[in-house]
Amino acid sequence: MDHATVMTLVQWMHGAEWRLTLQHSCPCHALVWMTRGQGVAVVEGVRRGIGVHNALVLPARTMFSLDPGKTGFGLVCEMPAQATAPMPDRPLHMRIRDVMGQNELTAIFEGMQREQNDARPFSEEVVDAQAALMSVWLRRAMLSQPEEPASGAAERLVRAYAALIERHHASTRSMADHARTLGVTPTHLTRVCRRLSGLSAAELLTERSLHAARDLIEASDRPMAQIAAELGFGSAAYFSRFILHHTGRTPSDLRSAARARIASPVATAARQVI
Repeated sequence: MDHATVMTLVQWMHGAEWRLTLQHSCPCHALVWMTRGQGVAVVEGVRRGIGVHNALVLPARTMFSLDPGKTGFGLVCEMPAQATAPMPDRPLHMRIRDVMGQNELTAIFEGMQREQNDARPFSEEVVDAQAALMSVWLRRAMLSQPEEPASGAAERLVRAYAALIERHHASTRSMADHARTLGVTPTHLTRVCRRLSGLSAAELLTERSLHAARDLIEASDRPMAQIAAELGFGSAAYFSRFILHHTGRTPSDLRSAARARIASPVATAARQVI
């Protein structure tokens, strides 16, 4: 990704809800702007409600999930990890109560959308310039936000666990291995994760592995055995059982369904409309 881009939350799903609702990360920075509805995000293992006029900043490689809810609608700006516009190095959840601030950010998103849709000469340069303006808006908004309370021991533990999952999800390391690295028992880690995220420690790890697996299955042509090896599964057979258990479908069925979805006229139209 070389330039900033803007899309709706529906487009960010790429036609599949699991792309947002399972634990995963993005290789680029993302700013999510909710404009309707009420959803739930789990960022670095910590659950939080996301409502109208909430901005969620997700630095590159931050583990998260996002469920915008049935009526939720929002916009997303993705920025290259090496973008010149400075972005926070930690996740942020901001409630923008100032009407002027709300209107300013909405106007920046709308300007980026127009440039992308019109595809005029130098539109990518204009979108990158607007992304830089968005960075300025963000830093100004951060100054007006109340100071966040210091994280407690439980939250620090869950965030550290989420970072380990993101770093090692394509390995053979288990939840118990991560607990040992963090100097706690699996039982304690599970209890804290469930309290802060609504998911057990094992479920967080499973979701991240499942997202990585489905992404490679549905968005690539790699052999299933190769995907299984890349993600640290002991065998292709165990990999297939894992996918079947958590999705109710075989890897081959998932790949076929994804290809059919991409080829459908309805999916094509959804990708084109913002």
